[in-house]
Amino acid sequence: MKRARQPIALTIAGSDSGGGAGIQADLKTFAALGVHGTSAFTCLTAQNPCAVTAVHAVPPKFLRAQLETVFAELPPRAVKTGMLFSAPLIREVAAFWRALPAKSRPALVVDPVMVATSGAKLLQPAAVKTLLKELLPLATLVTPNLDEAEILVGHPLRSPDDARMAALEIYLRFGCATLVKGGHLRGEKRATDVLFNGHEEWTLSVPFVRGVATHGTGCTYSAAIAGYLALGLGLPEAVELAKNHITQAITQAVQIGKHTVLNPFWE
Repeated sequence: MKRARQPIALTIAGSDSGGGAGIQADLKTFAALGVHGTSAFTCLTAQNPCAVTAVHAVPPKFLRAQLETVFAELPPRAVKTGMLFSAPLIREVAAFWRALPAKSRPALVVDPVMVATSGAKLLQPAAVKTLLKELLPLATLVTPNLDEAEILVGHPLRSPDDARMAALEIYLRFGCATLVKGGHLRGEKRATDVLFNGHEEWTLSVPFVRGVATHGTGCTYSAAIAGYLALGLGLPEAVELAKNHITQAITQAVQIGKHTVLNPFWE
């Protein structure tokens, strides 16, 4: 019997014990898109929709072992990073990536997870410089929200035009395509994101969805981009479809206990 084939994607991120973000959100997103999800854990977190109460980072050598083992038998077509937490873990990912033959490196989507929706810091301050120096120059795409983009460019961003200029500035500094997500802009009626790949700029804009918690939105969005890249789509189309996916996942959110959670299986 001829079996259907699925492409493989990998998430390198932290665990969310509440299931709404992190690796759990990434794997659900991959599954919703018809992609086989693999994972390499950077951290275990004690987490629910309201708070991150504890973080336990894995040893860098164990992260390397996970990466080597996955790539040995299940080489992914696309990879995304989420919570990397510390400078040693970032250096381990970057060193592994640089050791791959350049022609066989999959697409790398870097979600520069710095702060949780609850406000908990998910990237140690000392690790920010390592992220910028070691990993962003290796990325196919970086997907900062507005707060993260402010850290990357070093100045406040207050408008959609600021987001456009930030996307250009990040590309010029690090050489990777950039998706600046404008969902944190105050006073705007639409969630507007800007994608710049060094040659062209795209604006993706949808009305804000009100009354839904957005825990895990960034994880799901970047995982969807990686998933569509694994399916063989080009970057602009992958981002456009991922924008629709996250919009629908928010719009069709479901109730769990006292909370709402994104619905990656909306289709």
